[in-house]
Amino acid sequence: MAVFLSTYVNKVDRKGRVSVPAEFRKILVGQSYQGVVVFRSLQYAALEACSADHMERLSDSLETLDLSDEEYELIETIIFGGSVQLPFDGEGRIVLPQHLCDFAGISEAAAFVGRRKTFQIWEPTALSVHEDSMRERARGRDLSLSKIIAKASAMRGSGS
Repeated sequence: MAVFLSTYVNKVDRKGRVSVPAEFRKILVGQSYQGVVVFRSLQYAALEACSADHMERLSDSLETLDLSDEEYELIETIIFGGSVQLPFDGEGRIVLPQHLCDFAGISEAAAFVGRRKTFQIWEPTALSVHEDSMRERARGRDLSLSKIIAKASAMRGSGS
């Protein structure tokens, strides 16, 4: 499966329509549902988005996890219950519902941020603040791609 990469900022029109980046649509169009599933982030003032197929994989994976009743309730109510399926129009746009725009502070523009198997939709200024915070945290933890790759290689080598 292809992964969602990069960040794109697109204008939101008065009707709440925004074009999903073409690179993201290429990944989504090959899925069972010709659109995107969107829900409010559990952690940030942003929206989470993925394919309907990814939501099915999430649902299937919940069957194999040993979660408490409360954790199931949280996931099912907030993620599944709060999700909306947004179809693409003929121009590759979606209509962001007002309650989701209000939650994320999105009005004139939306920033689409690739996150491997999912992507987020942010108000662009809020994303900039978030990215600055994440970079500072990464520096504080001394993260780098080479260290991540070395750690993954070591784990594969030890059979973990």
